[in-house]
Amino acid sequence: MKKRFNVLGIGNAMVDILIKSTEEYLSKNDIKKGVMQLVNLKRSQALYSNFGSETEVPGGSGANTIYGLATLGISTSYIGKVKDDFLGNQFRSDLLNANIHYATQLSSKKTTAETGRCVVFITPDGERSMNTYLGVTEHLSEDDIHTDNIRQSEWIYLEGYRFDGRDSELAFAKAIRIAKAHSCKIALTLSDPFCVQRHIKAFKRIIHNDVDLLFCNEAELKLLYGTSNLEDAIRTGSKDVQILVCTIAERGAVISNKENIISVPTKKVTVLDTTGAGDLFAAGFLNGIIKKKSIKICGHMGNLAASEIISHLGARPRTNLKDLFEDNITP
Repeated sequence: MKKRFNVLGIGNAMVDILIKSTEEYLSKNDIKKGVMQLVNLKRSQALYSNFGSETEVPGGSGANTIYGLATLGISTSYIGKVKDDFLGNQFRSDLLNANIHYATQLSSKKTTAETGRCVVFITPDGERSMNTYLGVTEHLSEDDIHTDNIRQSEWIYLEGYRFDGRDSELAFAKAIRIAKAHSCKIALTLSDPFCVQRHIKAFKRIIHNDVDLLFCNEAELKLLYGTSNLEDAIRTGSKDVQILVCTIAERGAVISNKENIISVPTKKVTVLDTTGAGDLFAAGFLNGIIKKKSIKICGHMGNLAASEIISHLGARPRTNLKDLFEDNITP
């Protein structure tokens, strides 16, 4: 039976605030370069109050992936919590305008917390340093996970950033139970070394027991399996999942599918902003999986989508990804 959605994403629903910064500003304001830090609303507001201009764009790692898939003609749905406020409605409209199914109930205007936002400082080398105020997105609960949506999906895509707090752990567990009961495959992205450190035992359990496809980068995978050797980490991870995809920055990606381990190099591009690189890699790769391409072609699609994103500011594609794939990939 054909399902309604190819991919349903579950993650942190938030708006990204992108700011061009300097190394000096990061140092003076105790901002850790290249990783994600959780901050409260007051700290979030203070971090960008000194800047006269910033770019506000709907974001959230999982939502970026789902948006990328939608631009490729993949049928998508998304679950993530925002408030009925300006940023929340901006986020919701962005998804609906991209023909993404989004039916998560908005948190009331009376709610004290606000829609989540991620203040992203981008240094001249293109590296991003993320300061995340979760707001109402951390209130995602089992009540927001509906059987019908997951039952009608071929894949669910779980964002590691959202795996924080008891409510979200229960929400993920419910989504996984429903998925497994309805022949829906499960993909997980580790998201950030910060997330791996906080949830290493839970991540290992889920990966071993439930995950079909794991997305990660080199630092996350090494940390997960407690080794400084990438090859060892890949061999260990390959025993847990059907497909393991590890991105290695400008070197492309290493992919394992039980039968083979292959490297898929990427072309060098000028890096302006690395925000969303992993998110769009996942979109490109999943697009290939849905269309039953080889893992090598899937890897090329992921690399091309990531390269497009890092060539400009923001985590949503500005180039038609379908055309990009057709022009650069030989079937």
